[in-house]
Amino acid sequence: MAQRVDLAPAAADLLRRLVSRHGPVMFHQSGGCCDGSAPMCYPAGEFRTGASDVHLGSLAVEGAGDVPVWMSGPQFEYWKHTHLTIDVVPGRGSGFSLEAPEGVRFLIRSRLLTDEEVAELG
Repeated sequence: MAQRVDLAPAAADLLRRLVSRHGPVMFHQSGGCCDGSAPMCYPAGEFRTGASDVHLGSLAVEGAGDVPVWMSGPQFEYWKHTHLTIDVVPGRGSGFSLEAPEGVRFLIRSRLLTDEEVAELG
């Protein structure tokens, strides 16, 4: 089954640690410049999604439960033909994202969806 979003193994490991400290989490990608172009990880329910936000899917992370991933509607218009993988790299993330104190930051790796994936996703 085609999916719009996936998770790199290192990001899954980090999510398990974050969930053990903070409880259930979620991602939101707002778009824009600077930290707005990175996926932000929040405690579940602490970021309010709006009517224009798009639910890209939920990541099933063993040991961390389901992690919903949201994107702002305008950003989704740019990225609707891409598959996104949430990864983690060394560096300072946003002060609002849960991984900031860890010395790492989440980032998006992308590839174009195949024609088959686009048809399956509708």
